[in-house]
Amino acid sequence: MTELAPPTGSMTTALPENTRALDGVVVLDLGQVYNGPYCTMLLAHLGADIIKIEPFGGEPVRGRETGSHDPHEFRFLNGGKRSLRLDLKKPAGKDIFLRLATKADVVVENFSPGTMDRLGLGYHVLSATNPRLIFASGTGFAPDSPHRGSRAMDLTVQAMTAVMSTTGFPDQEPTKTGPAIADFLGGIHLMAAVTAALYQRSVTGRGQCVEVAMQDAVVPTLASNISGFLNRGALMPERTGNRHGGLAVCPYNSYPTANGSIAILCLTNRHWAALCSVMDRSDLAEDPAFGTGPGRVAEMDKIDHIIAEWTRGQLRDELFERLQRAEVPSAPVMSLAEMLSGSVVGPNGMLRPITTEAACDPGMATPNPDVPGGYTFGSPLRMSDSPPAPSTAAPALGAHSDELLVEKLGLTATELADLHSQQAI
Repeated sequence: MTELAPPTGSMTTALPENTRALDGVVVLDLGQVYNGPYCTMLLAHLGADIIKIEPFGGEPVRGRETGSHDPHEFRFLNGGKRSLRLDLKKPAGKDIFLRLATKADVVVENFSPGTMDRLGLGYHVLSATNPRLIFASGTGFAPDSPHRGSRAMDLTVQAMTAVMSTTGFPDQEPTKTGPAIADFLGGIHLMAAVTAALYQRSVTGRGQCVEVAMQDAVVPTLASNISGFLNRGALMPERTGNRHGGLAVCPYNSYPTANGSIAILCLTNRHWAALCSVMDRSDLAEDPAFGTGPGRVAEMDKIDHIIAEWTRGQLRDELFERLQRAEVPSAPVMSLAEMLSGSVVGPNGMLRPITTEAACDPGMATPNPDVPGGYTFGSPLRMSDSPPAPSTAAPALGAHSDELLVEKLGLTATELADLHSQQAI
């Protein structure tokens, strides 16, 4: 375990160069799929030592594909972690986990509600042996929700929080968002709760239980939609397509071009005047009906038609450059292929190539240089005094089991052999 320095006001503490924000923090990662693993991925980028604990079959995402390597989504989220294979249902496996918890700073889990208690590894059990432990749970629904016991996945949370009913076009059925927003928003908020708890522990000396429900993390993203509903009630369509979620901004849409689509929005009168200038439509800029935000919203269909007729004759990227020079908020609507051919991929991007010999086959405890490492996610957290952790390949299942148990618990070769014979590790 590490001891974070207490707050010191204006005083400063000299630390070695290249020290990361969470160097020395030990995290037992029971996360699975996206929610928990994204939380611990962010903690890893901040320097935490992440011990990924998985059952013998591996966490669910490992089994999504067959072949010579783990699926891409597993490798994206688990670079920089060490893997410990552990059967928590066996007494020996449970004992190992309890012993590790006495030396850890954080436990992260996003099992279905009650799972950790049923295993005899809930917060009250763990905190009794390590009062400084932070026990972090990613859940689907809030503690007082009638759906608390429901099995929550990204799709079901989107359904329950009106995300699906507000996604799509008015004349079509509700649809989920393309990205897994509930899982990842939940993971981001859980990471924030963990770091806040670590800071509070530096003051109080006590750990605590922290919980983030995906439902709670998602609801604030509906700010525009909820505002529109409160303002207009039944007159407000739930699904507004590519228009503003609350129908309170115009123009705000995706418009066709000669070779693709472009997103354009005008939040201010200055934006509108600049767009009219690029369009060479001084008549629109001078029309009092379009002179205010509410006025433009009242003429939304007309304005969208005018802009679309103009953009159809433009080349997407050339138009984007003209709009950027005029400081009109806009962006080309890119495909996945286009995005992945840009700056998002690279050693300093959010999708980082792994080309080292650390790539492993699933289930193997040694690297296989013949298997490409693929990619891992970088960190969106850019801190001037906490350098990013190096990008390393996601571990093979159980690749570090013996190493970790020797390092953390001082187990002997005989003890390790006994655990292997019991299939506890």
